[in-house]
Amino acid sequence: MDKNNVVSAEIVRQITRMVVEELQKQQRLERSTPIGVSNRHVHLDRADMDALFGPGSELTVKKMLGQPGQYAAEETVTIRGPKGELSRVRVLGPLRAQTQVEISIADGFTLGVKPPVRESGQLKDTPGIEIIGPCGSVKKDSGVIAALRHVHMTPKDAARFGVEDGQYIQTEIDGLRGAILCNVLVRVSDKYALEMHIDVEEANALGVKNGDRAFFLDD
Repeated sequence: MDKNNVVSAEIVRQITRMVVEELQKQQRLERSTPIGVSNRHVHLDRADMDALFGPGSELTVKKMLGQPGQYAAEETVTIRGPKGELSRVRVLGPLRAQTQVEISIADGFTLGVKPPVRESGQLKDTPGIEIIGPCGSVKKDSGVIAALRHVHMTPKDAARFGVEDGQYIQTEIDGLRGAILCNVLVRVSDKYALEMHIDVEEANALGVKNGDRAFFLDD
């Protein structure tokens, strides 16, 4: 084989390798989800909204969130525990059937409560908190959690990824502080959009921000 043929063969190998690598990157990207980082926040029911902000009051949209119809409101509250309080905690809308306070483990140290890591809505045997608004306050006997990391998706997404509602999966985060995350709860509904939610402590530990990607791992 002459020198020109050797060079041509090497160029072909390099191009082939580049094409294969790009296809692999694209396939991996197709099995990923954007990340939404969740800071401390409060979901209110109608009764607590009335008590905190006045009868018949309504939330004011500040910023729409990644899930359809969900938004960060202009309204904020103070939450107070046995040891301390946190002010300007954002209320998320729309109103829910049951008030829920989502904080980090570190927030719990400040407040003097121990939030269990729970799926949203699973409030049995959770600690309580006092919530203070501009028009009054409410003392809740339960409702404080640290949110279990989870991924929202549509039924079409679930079929594409081969997963089911309620299943626990693993995802991988790239980067200098990347890691494999276990126990990521799958939540499936036609009302959802594809997005994985982690709290701010997890995001800081992984070095990620809103819009970064998490990649689904095969079992």
